[in-house]
Parts: sequence; C-alpha cells; structure tokens
Amino acid sequence: MLRGSSPSWHSLTLIICSLCLLAACATKPKQDYDVNYDFSALKTFSQLSVEQTDDPLTADRINADIKQSLLNQGFVYQPDGGDFLVNYAFVTQNKEKDSSLSIGLGSGTWGSKGGIGLGTSIGIPLGSNTAKTQTIQIDIVDSTDKRLIWRGNGQYHFDQGGEDKAKGINETVAAILAQFPPQK
Repeated sequence: MLRGSSPSWHSLTLIICSLCLLAACATKPKQDYDVNYDFSALKTFSQLSVEQTDDPLTADRINADIKQSLLNQGFVYQPDGGDFLVNYAFVTQNKEKDSSLSIGLGSGTWGSKGGIGLGTSIGIPLGSNTAKTQTIQIDIVDSTDKRLIWRGNGQYHFDQGGEDKAKGINETVAAILAQFPPQK
C-alpha cells in the first residue's frame, strides 16, 4: 500500500494540522515596561495582598505561582521592604464555544472513473455551550517611589475548576513572568 493512501497517514496529517491550528490560536503573554528603568538592580521582592475577591481559590493560586516563579528566577522574597512590589489582578469572562457549519467539495478518481463529492459538517457543542477565559495581569512596582515599572498579562481558557484550572494558572503566570525582567 502506498504511504499517501494509508488511512492512518491521513489521520496523522489531520492531527498535526489540528495541533498547528491550536498553537496558532493560543494567546501569548504581553508586556510593557519603563524603558529608562534599571531592572538589573532588582534582587528582592514583596507581594501586595489582593483586596476582596469573589474567587479566593484563584487568587491564592495566582499569588503562590507568582512567588514561586520569581523565586525560580533567583529573586529573594522579603515579606516587607523588597526592591520591588508585585501586585496582580484577574478577570474571568464567559466565551461562547464555536459551533459551525462546514461545507467541503472534493474530487477524485476511482479506477477509470472520476467523481465529485459534496459534504457538510455541523459542529454541535457537547455539554455547556460556553467556556471561560481568564486574563491575569501582573504589575511590578518600584518599592521606593511606588510607580509602575513593568506590566505583563496573559490568558488561558478553562471549562471547570480543579486541577486543569490550577495548571492553566500556573502555566500562564510562568509565561507572563518569563518576560520579566525585560531584555532590552
């Protein structure tokens, strides 16, 4: 059997194309910073506590992941009086899941005969028709004059809480802080 005609080869090609599309849809973290600030002087950090929130589990996860990410980068945590202060905010939004209608047209040959095929596909959402998107914003503030010197944000999608959400938060916080300090 020829390699190009194998059903498993077609499935593998379809899976690879799908993964490429998913990777293209992922949002990359963004950052902005004070271009005149000397980030190389920063060695220690303190965390600001988030005021009232309606989602304390998410707040605790973000706070812990920020601290761990900065420790992993070599910064030293000081409960009070670090070189910089870290603050964050997050917002959760419902997003409609896509259901779509697809129409395909193809042609081919079978033996000595040719043919044209036409088909349709309708995406039907299973379960809930909404997903949640959470955007996390992390601010780095100079502890001396209390001015914003760096801001990063990113987002992830989830359907439910628990381990998947915790993993999404961890990966998003790590991706945001991977840009800090900025490389000029």
